[in-house]
Amino acid sequence: MISEHEPSAAEPSRLWRAGSREIVLDRPIVAGILNVTPDSFSDGGNFFSPERAVEHAARMIAEGADIIDVGGESTRPGATIVDEREEIRRAIPVIREIRNRFPDVLISIDTTKSSVARAAIDAGVDIVNDVSAFRLDSEMPLVVRESGCGAILMHSRGGIEEMATYAHASYEGDAVAAIVDELVASADAALEKGIDRDRIVLDPGFGFSKLSSQSMALLSRLELLVEVGYPVMVGTSRKRFVTEAMLRPSGNSLEKKGAAALPVEDRDIGTAAMNVAALIRGARIFRVHNVRATRRALDAVWPVILAPPLDD
Repeated sequence: MISEHEPSAAEPSRLWRAGSREIVLDRPIVAGILNVTPDSFSDGGNFFSPERAVEHAARMIAEGADIIDVGGESTRPGATIVDEREEIRRAIPVIREIRNRFPDVLISIDTTKSSVARAAIDAGVDIVNDVSAFRLDSEMPLVVRESGCGAILMHSRGGIEEMATYAHASYEGDAVAAIVDELVASADAALEKGIDRDRIVLDPGFGFSKLSSQSMALLSRLELLVEVGYPVMVGTSRKRFVTEAMLRPSGNSLEKKGAAALPVEDRDIGTAAMNVAALIRGARIFRVHNVRATRRALDAVWPVILAPPLDD
């Protein structure tokens, strides 16, 4: 049971404020992942040059991305910490060019460092996406508060090098309830630092400090987090638990070969399916590598969610 934060009966917020922007969550919102790193597990090195990164951002926008999420440091298993100057060198020119070319698109910076967040905000980002939920840099809440930008707080444990591993995947009792408790505690701490509630989005952190079985349980009970009242973003894209679910049915020729047998691009069908499941359970923001696949899947299901029930 969740001891201090029982789910409220109130409907989750439909408005997310990010800087001067107001994001109305009256439809699925898709955030396209733009990794400007040489070592991300899915697309490391593909968009490491600023020119290719901006081209990819343009493609994702054309495919229906509402947000471009730029990251200059990998959080893959075994990742190493990137110096803040190098992270700034990778991300800021890309952010500036996207802002110049696409003044209306929302841009987020995926970072745990306040200095990188500050530089990105100066370059034009609207949102700070912190996979540590402000755990790793005590100055991050101040930067977010002073800028008025939106904040995505993701559940994780440990540092950059280990948060995407199973090193901290041991939970006492109900793992899903414990994850929700920890994430809500992070949101409470952000409120105490002066960040407005309507600027906060929560991300349960699929695959981060979680076994595949725990990620699947978390998705199946996602409404437990949604009912807390914050908008919820999910990042299931190409995650191991998605691949394992795709390979599980008997008779699948890849089942015995393991998750590595399925190319990352082929995981996008499973990603779209998991995002539909999350949409049905109340998530409204979806962080993905393949914008086109998820955009189409979510848009196809959305009218079903909106349709009123038939009279008896």
